[in-house]
Amino acid sequence: MSRSAIEEVSKLKDSAGSYIWQPGFQEGEPQTLLGHPIERMEDMPQVAANSISVAFGDFRQAYTIVDRMGLRVLRDPFSSKPFVLFYTTKRTGGDVANFEAFAVQKTAA
Repeated sequence: MSRSAIEEVSKLKDSAGSYIWQPGFQEGEPQTLLGHPIERMEDMPQVAANSISVAFGDFRQAYTIVDRMGLRVLRDPFSSKPFVLFYTTKRTGGDVANFEAFAVQKTAA
């Protein structure tokens, strides 16, 4: 979630009156939401009407990253002598593997 989403979630309490968000008190200790660690990602949308600003779940089960073995190297035939340029590329991709392992929250209007 983004910084603005963390600010909004940090104000929420459960039925016993306890906050559901807890800060990390020591160096290297993560912030938690209902006892689960959370990460701040500024790429997530800000809290606004009808925005999907929180994703919560086990992303190791939910998402798979595929990394193709090896690098592709291309020698530039047009570079000026004595300099030779090389271009390298690597193919990487990913996709959702288990839609039931996470949930997204849509903020109400």
